[in-house]
Amino acid sequence: MTGKIFCIGRNKTGTTSLKKAFEVLGYSVGKQREAENLLVNYIEGDFDSIIEHCNSATVFQDVPFSWPGTYMYLDRAFPESKFILTVRDSSEQWYNSITKFHSKKFADGHRTPTRNDLINSTYIFKGQPWLVHKHIYGIEGENTYDKEIMIRNYEKHNEEVKEHFKDRPEDLLVLNLSEKNSYKKFCDFLDICSPYTDFPWENKTSNVTNKKDNISRIKKKLKRMKEKIQ
Repeated sequence: MTGKIFCIGRNKTGTTSLKKAFEVLGYSVGKQREAENLLVNYIEGDFDSIIEHCNSATVFQDVPFSWPGTYMYLDRAFPESKFILTVRDSSEQWYNSITKFHSKKFADGHRTPTRNDLINSTYIFKGQPWLVHKHIYGIEGENTYDKEIMIRNYEKHNEEVKEHFKDRPEDLLVLNLSEKNSYKKFCDFLDICSPYTDFPWENKTSNVTNKKDNISRIKKKLKRMKEKIQ
């Protein structure tokens, strides 16, 4: 296929898992830290810089690609591209997941981060998490993880993406990675042949070494399959 592949589901919907799947299959994936540094560009409406970053690889995920509106600029800039909107079982599940993740990242792991926690966080640069909450979720007060606002923001993004691609089902895949046959849907959408029947990085053990060994075996298996095709 030509064009790019953009994973535009919000954070904590399986975007990291998709990234791993693409890497195992040999795709070039954009560097996440470089993309995260485009926050100010996004806030200022400088989508040209985001588009320029997209010349660095084939697949892109996480921010700013998962933020509202970015997909529209990418769709115009890169014709024939594919878009994957990852979702959770429910909006409530997504909200619980992102608050738990941020609790570990920006607080002590036992409470929801406060406005002060986000302002003083040095992730990427000092205050970056607060700017995200302010400009992406529209939250400026002390209730930094207002459930109603965040869920409404998540649902609005998903609805707008579906509306944008409603007449082009071949360009958008709405994917819940926890559903049965999600990997087959993933492969069929991209029209790729894979030797696997499920997302290859999934490993029930928590041992990091085992996960790395598993990915190594997958890459070797994929290489052998390509050699047979050639």
